Amino acid sequence: MEIDLTQLTPDTRKLDDMRNVLADREWANTAENQDLYYMYRGVEENGDLRYDITVIPPLMIGEEYVKTKGHYHASKHSEFYIVLEGEAIYLMQKYDGSDCYFVKAKTGEAVIIPGEYGHITINATDKELKMANWISKNCISEYESIAEKKGACWFYTKSGWIKNNNYENVPPLREEQSLKEIPSNFDFLK
Repeated sequence: MEIDLTQLTPDTRKLDDMRNVLADREWANTAENQDLYYMYRGVEENGDLRYDITVIPPLMIGEEYVKTKGHYHASKHSEFYIVLEGEAIYLMQKYDGSDCYFVKAKTGEAVIIPGEYGHITINATDKELKMANWISKNCISEYESIAEKKGACWFYTKSGWIKNNNYENVPPLREEQSLKEIPSNFDFLK
């Protein structure tokens, strides 16, 4: 599905929206506000499902690679992502803190975000990341839990993965594989 984003107006996530979830607190407290990424919501619809596109330019936010703010799905809906251009790292952490993993995905590869996991997308490259997602229109995003802990339980920086010490218990981080094929049916998202 090819969509001309120049004809659409995105929601823009700015640094001021994310200062409290960044690893490099010193940098976050002094950096000037700037655009971090762009969300084009409701680009297409299919029944109860909504198709969104997010564009994340290659940036550093202090010592950390640019990322999305991160949220859980209060409604426990799963979400399906596909990388349209570039490469993404999807960090997923279970709400109860018992599990955390990441998936690296390249153009054409996909990831399913389980409903009971919070997630953050990271662009750790020097190229723009463009990704799309399908999600239930009934899904409710909850940003407060991750914001209260000042980010996800792991940060991805120039030095690699570092723990967020605002969590009592940080589960070990493991890598899972991306999907190489797109599912033919999205009923699991409803």
